Amino acid sequence: MSTKKDNKLALFEGRQIRKLFHEDEWWFSIIDVIEVLVGGDRPRKYWNDLKKKLLQEGYGQLSEKIGQLKMKSSDGKYYFTDCANTETLFRIIQSIPSPKVEPLKRWLARVGKERIDEIENPELSMARMQELYEKKGYPKEWIDKRLRGIAVRQDLTDEWKDRGARTTSEYALLTNEIMQGAFDLKVDEYKLVKDLERENLRDHMTDIELILTMLAEATTTELHRDRDSQGMAPLKKDSRDGGAVAGRTRKDIEAQTGKSVISGRNFKKLRAGKEG
Repeated sequence: MSTKKDNKLALFEGRQIRKLFHEDEWWFSIIDVIEVLVGGDRPRKYWNDLKKKLLQEGYGQLSEKIGQLKMKSSDGKYYFTDCANTETLFRIIQSIPSPKVEPLKRWLARVGKERIDEIENPELSMARMQELYEKKGYPKEWIDKRLRGIAVRQDLTDEWKDRGARTTSEYALLTNEIMQGAFDLKVDEYKLVKDLERENLRDHMTDIELILTMLAEATTTELHRDRDSQGMAPLKKDSRDGGAVAGRTRKDIEAQTGKSVISGRNFKKLRAGKEG
């Protein structure tokens, strides 16, 4: 089964529903959906009882249509969770007596269509992302760099996938090689500098930090292609070398300006349009 690691949160009437892009369609956390529809503090028990009821009603193929997929929990860790695609979820929620069922069905259909549209036209995804950053209050110049950085990162991860990197931990290892070379810091260490926990580090970078990250990742992509690297060991070396290119640039900037490029500023300061 092919799964793209695309864990995200969606909002329905202000309530969070976890979703994962898996086998070319969205899969949703059933527990989250039930919690939205019926409330209460025991959605798991409700779901267990509902499964038995559906089986009694002759929906015998239910277990085959439900996937156990890893999703991020409130504690920041990933656990296997009962998930269903839109079609199966429609059948499940139809058995739940709630006035929210019809609005939720319309919401599910819209969310699924948005992802299909974005696959056919990636510019739609970037436009939605730009709108999100604008609503958060980021300056336009920063947003332009952030979106360009996302495109550069996607190009790099496509190369990793084609050249032998498979798991999230392998992607994280290669990313740390790049960041270590560029900033002398691993991702978690960089987050400490900016006083971050679960937040996305790049959403808290200054313009120059974003530019150097792009340089490091674009250079790494070119090295993969030029060297036709295959497997984790060569990919690690390329990542280290690509990061080092940006690292030398960073040190040159610091020598010229007399101050560190690595900034402790986070989103609140970036939103004010300040740099550091």
